[in-house]
Amino acid sequence: MQEQYVPIRLHIVRGELCVYEEQNVPMDEFAENLKKRAKQLGISNAEAARRSGLEERRYAHYVSNRREPDLGTLVKIAVALRTTPNVLLGVTDPVVDDPKKAILLERLSSAAAAMSLEEFKIFVIQAEAIADESLKNSGESEAAK
Repeated sequence: MQEQYVPIRLHIVRGELCVYEEQNVPMDEFAENLKKRAKQLGISNAEAARRSGLEERRYAHYVSNRREPDLGTLVKIAVALRTTPNVLLGVTDPVVDDPKKAILLERLSSAAAAMSLEEFKIFVIQAEAIADESLKNSGESEAAK
C-alpha cells in the first residue's frame, strides 16, 4: 500500500500556531462583531444587508455564523458598516491595545469622514499640534526626574 501525504499549511492566528483550514479566523467572532457593529450604528440586520448590497437572507447567514463571506463581500460589508475587515474579523491592532482608545479612534474616524477636505486638513494640523505639545510635556517631566 502506498502512503499518501496531505499537504498541511500552518499559520499564526492571535499568536497561536494553527493548521490551515477553510476558516483561519474564528467566524463566530465575525458573526458577533457584525451584530455588535449594527447595534452600535443603531441599524437592523436588514438595513445592514441593504447598505452592503446583499440580500437579507445572505447577510443573515453571516450574522448567524452559517456561512462566511468571500473577501470582496467582507470588504463591502465593512465599508457599509463604516469599519474595517480586521475589526469585523476580530483582528486587533497591536498599536491600539487600549479598548477605550480604540473606540475614540473609531469615533474620530467617523467624524473625519464627514468633514470636507479643508476641515480635515485643519483638524489634522490641530491634532498634530496637540501631539507635539504632549511629547514636549512628557519630555520635560522626564528631564525633571
